Amino acid sequence: MLTGFKNFIMKGNVVDLAVAVVMGAAFSSVVTSIVQGLLTPLIGRLFSAKGIEEMQWEGFMYGSVISAVISFLLVAAAIYFVVVLPMNHMITLRNRKLGINQDVKEEAAEDPHIALLTEIRDALHARQH
Repeated sequence: MLTGFKNFIMKGNVVDLAVAVVMGAAFSSVVTSIVQGLLTPLIGRLFSAKGIEEMQWEGFMYGSVISAVISFLLVAAAIYFVVVLPMNHMITLRNRKLGINQDVKEEAAEDPHIALLTEIRDALHARQH
């Protein structure tokens, strides 16, 4: 029972997702401070407003959307450069050490259903032209 749980947790996708969630949550306060303290007033002044959130056009508060997009992009960039890029580098180094060549991919056996559908598609295409 615990072996199955251990195998599930040790899958790469689960670990990557957990790291991304933790990093995003921890980094969100930093990003919020940067957006609210620096970027919001700067962009607001460019458009003659006190901040991004106050920017509006005929009642449409597009400034809050811009602020949310900036926050998202900063969090995504931080996670990429702090977690994903170093992890990919470590995987490349490990594969090189173990002699695993990532460029050479084994061709998977073709599914017979896909082969049949491909033949049908090609026959219909030839019939139309």
